Amino acid sequence: MVVLLGFFAIMRFAAWDAVEPFAVVNALTMVVYLPAWAVMVGAATTRRWGLCGVATLIVAAQLAYVAPELLAATPVPNWARRAPILRLFDANVDKSKRFADGYSPAIERYHPDVVTLEEFTPGSFRRMRTSGVLAHFPYSCSAPRYGPSGFLVASRFPMSHCRVRTVEWKDEPTPYMVSVTVHARGGPVQLQVVHTLAPLPAYWNEWVAALNAVDKVVQAESRRDLLMVGDFNATWDNRGFAVLLSDGVIDAAAARGEPFAMTWPNGALVPPFVRIDHVLTGHGLCVTKLNDYSGFGSDHHYLTATIAVHR
Repeated sequence: MVVLLGFFAIMRFAAWDAVEPFAVVNALTMVVYLPAWAVMVGAATTRRWGLCGVATLIVAAQLAYVAPELLAATPVPNWARRAPILRLFDANVDKSKRFADGYSPAIERYHPDVVTLEEFTPGSFRRMRTSGVLAHFPYSCSAPRYGPSGFLVASRFPMSHCRVRTVEWKDEPTPYMVSVTVHARGGPVQLQVVHTLAPLPAYWNEWVAALNAVDKVVQAESRRDLLMVGDFNATWDNRGFAVLLSDGVIDAAAARGEPFAMTWPNGALVPPFVRIDHVLTGHGLCVTKLNDYSGFGSDHHYLTATIAVHR
């Protein structure tokens, strides 16, 4: 066990996300090395100093890897306390059939200004319209699709420049992000709703390509009014996501001191142990409040956020 964990730690340092299995391990950096803590304590208790030393090195490597995320908390700036706000509801609904008794009431309770949904199917669209919840959102940018790559953006505010962005998967263009300008109180917000395929063997190349494409959009857009939300299927410990953060966007959960607000899986037996659903902002926006809740018939928690928009 210790040898295997040590190998993972070395690969994280030497070949960051270069090989598919290690990208999955890297996404789990927050939890995958925890057995080394138990080995370190047990070995120290029994005075097995060699084993204790190796386990301590692994623990130190984990702490070094996760320290940037754990130390990213910052106070809410003063301007954000007086600025107009945008209320966001985001969910990977996992092709859910539980709109009538799940997501629709949750949206009604939260009263968001913008709703963003991933894995949004034509069936989900019909059920959402039947529930009447869409009547509160006169503006929409929808791309429902069977499978994991459907999207919906619905807004109380006017929207423009709706664009569905794609990467090639199985020789056909597959959506990974929807871009739209939301004309909110305080000014326009450049909203990007993301859903990359999971970093599994069948989707590995597409996952890498999608994260690279997301980064190109970040580099091309003004980062002042940028708002990125959705299921990135990546964490701070994946290279593609770390590149986004290095480009200057702010991870809301980490900034608000909630790096352990895990969002996947959403099951009764196994608690969430990885945070792959994110809200990212440019410096002209600030998430003042972020919450996650159990999803309805989905394997993801959903997110609500209050976002201050700098005039």
